[in-house]
Amino acid sequence: MFHEYKNIVENGDLVVVYSTPETMTTMTVSEGQIFNNRFGSFRHSDMVGLKYGSKIQSHTGRGFVYLLHPTPALWTQVVPHRTQILYLPDISFISLYLNLMPGKIVIESGTGSGSFSHSIARTIAPSGHLYTFEYHELRANAARKEFDEHSLANMVTIEHRDVIANGFGRTNLADAVFLDLPAPWDAVEAAKQALRKDTIGRICCFSPCIEQVQRTTLALNEHGFAEIRMFECLAKDYEFRNAPLPDIDVAISGKKVSFKSVKSDKKRKRDEDAAVVDDKDELPTMILTKPVDEVRGHTSYLTFAILAPKEHD
Repeated sequence: MFHEYKNIVENGDLVVVYSTPETMTTMTVSEGQIFNNRFGSFRHSDMVGLKYGSKIQSHTGRGFVYLLHPTPALWTQVVPHRTQILYLPDISFISLYLNLMPGKIVIESGTGSGSFSHSIARTIAPSGHLYTFEYHELRANAARKEFDEHSLANMVTIEHRDVIANGFGRTNLADAVFLDLPAPWDAVEAAKQALRKDTIGRICCFSPCIEQVQRTTLALNEHGFAEIRMFECLAKDYEFRNAPLPDIDVAISGKKVSFKSVKSDKKRKRDEDAAVVDDKDELPTMILTKPVDEVRGHTSYLTFAILAPKEHD
């Protein structure tokens, strides 16, 4: 389902249930079952036959949810965290710099929670293939189960393997390699062997600490990689609100315009502003934006390099 789209919810489908931007979850539609949340209960049988994106009201009438089609972007927000995961700013940047597109062959280590794996699979579908490796057996088995349930098994091969000790077991195969390892410099040689030699090979190393970047850069240079560059993605979200726009007459008259913030949740986020004028006259409004108070900080450093094709005599 993650690399294809359908319009109608069917029995057995995996659905993303959207309550608020901060509250999303997944469920498998099964007739006879009931989904419960703070808004009330929702019968699965009422969902079957609805279009994806439909709004469905609870039986208590206290609220509603949206039924969304699963995508890699949504999965990143609801995935069970078995490890630290990659988020959309890093995922988008890496996919661009590794030149991922349909038909590409990609090697990934380690799989972790499978957040990036789902995005890679969707990007290289339908004719590409992802080989992903995870040294932790329980995590590998959990990811394999998810790939099967999400209809990705035909384009994702997952293997329980310590690539630092045993390599990838594949040579001259991949268009790109992604390393999310504690010591990526120890896997650079294996990555070089796995990359195709008839075209430009690309590699990305995901490292939280700058000391890891330094050692990885030295290893990449030692093994003949070129154009070594490091980036850090820092995304900033903006919120918007409507604000009154007093004209010159209001200003001259001395009428006071005040703002009353409307708080909608425990975090006291400003959802909108109401303009209040002494004589209750309505003023024209304008949309203002500002950065949110809480900004996601450092996630990791992204080190990229290319391997030039091997010349044949």
